[in-house]
Amino acid sequence: MDPLLIAVIVAVFTLVVLFSGIPIAFGLSFVSIALLVAFEGVQMLDVFAETFYAGLNSFVLLSIPMFILMGMAVANSPAGKDLYTGLDRWLWRVPGGLVISNIGACSIFAALSGSSPATCAAIGTMGIPEMRKRGYSDQIATGTIAAGGTLGVLIPPSIVLIVYGIATGTSIGRLFLCGLVPGFMLAGMFAIWALIHSYYIDKDSAKALGNRTKPTLKEKLEVLPRILPFLAIIAGVLYVLYGGVATPSEASGVGAFLVFVLIAVVYKIYQPRKIWNIIKVSMKESVMIMFIIAASYLFAFTLSQLYVTQSLAQSMVDISSNKWVVFILINIFLLIAGFFLPPVAVIVMTSAILLPVITTLGFDPYWFAIVFTINMEIGLITPPVGLNLYIIKGITPDVSLSEILKGSIPFMIIMALAILILCIFPEIVTWLPDKIMGKPLGY
Repeated sequence: MDPLLIAVIVAVFTLVVLFSGIPIAFGLSFVSIALLVAFEGVQMLDVFAETFYAGLNSFVLLSIPMFILMGMAVANSPAGKDLYTGLDRWLWRVPGGLVISNIGACSIFAALSGSSPATCAAIGTMGIPEMRKRGYSDQIATGTIAAGGTLGVLIPPSIVLIVYGIATGTSIGRLFLCGLVPGFMLAGMFAIWALIHSYYIDKDSAKALGNRTKPTLKEKLEVLPRILPFLAIIAGVLYVLYGGVATPSEASGVGAFLVFVLIAVVYKIYQPRKIWNIIKVSMKESVMIMFIIAASYLFAFTLSQLYVTQSLAQSMVDISSNKWVVFILINIFLLIAGFFLPPVAVIVMTSAILLPVITTLGFDPYWFAIVFTINMEIGLITPPVGLNLYIIKGITPDVSLSEILKGSIPFMIIMALAILILCIFPEIVTWLPDKIMGKPLGY
């Protein structure tokens, strides 16, 4: 049978299974087994267990549960509240300062937790009621947090970038460096929109902000001792990664340990029950991601065995002689995929197909990783499976989902603009890692 026809069958069958509501890992495993047996015979069952195990047989994977544990420890402590309070007090006079405070808190918390949902929930629980109480519209209050939460998948240490590195065999340390400048650039673009909104669209909220009581210097300084140690841990983790002192697994393990020490010392969280709750949530999240990775490895093996990956890659290259046309089509595909599937699932399902296409067209795979990730950010605030939208809805049940979506739309446009900027100026992504680590071989 023609590989392209098999590709169509695979795509339809996979979508039907995944849209049935079955968990992604089970769905991918079922699709893989069914297709291998149907096209290659029952004897292919012999390789199922070995291939599934091979998907998890990597020491680098240890960094995922460690970074998740590190993030959950922060998310289950008052660190988010302190971040929010500190930024709010320092930016109190800036028009739109409360919105910018929330974006800044999301950026820093994203770096601490590496998780978009955790960032969205932690900062949104405090930030949205404050913004609404001080006169900000429901749209800007909810949209800011929904979009700010997406920074957790781009600003290192990012679980999504770790999964991309594992799936594509690229350096996780370099990916983190690649995400650093674009992540804060995107946060800055969000902040600029907040200023524009306050000056020209929501002037009443800016006026209300200007009438606030000025915080004292003591109030500004008192929160810093509780925030700075956490930031020092992030800086330390990134330093040992980029400096070649430790592997991602070692750095994440030490980082998680130090975060637990800090929440015990700073916030007195050392009771066994509270520690166990953090470990339990982390374990659940880690097992889910690990299961998806193993299933995706089996899925990628199936695509390769049926010659689907190679045929699709060649077909995409043959679509147009202009590499940018193919690139735009890939971005449209990623956007649509992100509407329906979480970032980790999209990465592990598509990277085996897309990476050969990207490298054949002459694009830098590290640069593409950041463009890929921003596409996934857009998917997090886009129906029907925009996870952050539903988290915000849970925080503000009296605000309709349509209002939350309307508040998120300007930030979606900003993310699309960020992708365009990175296409025009790819050095925004590549300059820092090339400066620190040198250019990768072959690029």
